[in-house]
Amino acid sequence: MTPTDQDPPPPARLPVLGITLGDVAGVGPEITAKTLLHHPELRSECVPVVLGDEAAMRRGVEWIGGNPDAVRVIPGPAEATNDPGLIELIQIGDPLGDVAPGKLDPRAGDGAYRYVVAACDLAKAGAVDGIVTAPLNKAALHAGGHSYPGHTELLASEFGAENYSLVLSAGDLYVFHVTTHVSLRQAIDDVTLQRTGQVLTLAGAFARALGRPDEEIALAGLNPHAGEGGLFGREEIDILQPAVEAARASGLRVSGPHPADALFPGAVKGKWNLVIATYHDQGHAPFKSVYGDNGVNITVGLPTVRVSVDHGTAFDIAGTGVAREASLLLSCRRAAQLAPGWDEVWQAARGA
Repeated sequence: MTPTDQDPPPPARLPVLGITLGDVAGVGPEITAKTLLHHPELRSECVPVVLGDEAAMRRGVEWIGGNPDAVRVIPGPAEATNDPGLIELIQIGDPLGDVAPGKLDPRAGDGAYRYVVAACDLAKAGAVDGIVTAPLNKAALHAGGHSYPGHTELLASEFGAENYSLVLSAGDLYVFHVTTHVSLRQAIDDVTLQRTGQVLTLAGAFARALGRPDEEIALAGLNPHAGEGGLFGREEIDILQPAVEAARASGLRVSGPHPADALFPGAVKGKWNLVIATYHDQGHAPFKSVYGDNGVNITVGLPTVRVSVDHGTAFDIAGTGVAREASLLLSCRRAAQLAPGWDEVWQAARGA
């Protein structure tokens, strides 16, 4: 039968997401079980495939009162059926079912590392369209022999990315960061003209890829009151303002540096949707205070979309069945939304 203009278009292929289980001593297995078994509607948006440990995943299902037989081990993403009653998992590394919940364990840190590396390998091979990460524990990661500051730096290393940024997102708000997982002392030194310019350019590339090239990008000052004309520090005068001027000269619509205590309330009220924090807590503290579980973490500057929960391993409640899955569920949905058009974001970032 010959197709006609009246025939409906073929159904779009659902993006395949590699979900890394994170540190199995934390809440990763539990929130993954809740996300995949309690929200069958997610399967109309994506094909989730877990990269982790079968025994830990089965234990996570038991923690939420489910049947551990819902966990099905598959050899690769191509074998996923997307059955909403199943958690389809690729076993990575040695079994970790005997890792105690809530206890720092080098084996769990090493496992979390291996799950991320496996996800990157699948993404490079075109077997998954996006990566979603459950939380890892940085101390366990280091104890397991892997000296990365966190997920973002590990992913950048695996993909060979040099120009990237951690971006917190809730609704239409995106918060980029000039520096992230370093000490405050180090962060001050790392706020350079070059790095600030890179992140401004990344934000502009991201805005173009989202179809919002004229969106204003607002840069926060490093010092109180954005330095108050040099009274409280000269970084705004010597570094941030020149970076803004250079970005404007390149065609970006940039403002600042703004006092952070004015910028973030304004962003929450919708004055700005693209915001750049100069250091980790400057962006994370207000964002988490306002959005909580409704926020996610996106890494811009990678060839594959990566979205993460905006919380940690929560060792204090691991294994109790009370962890909330809202951020992981939102991460899956945001990754599924961004994955089909991510190549445009990547190409824009590469040309930044």
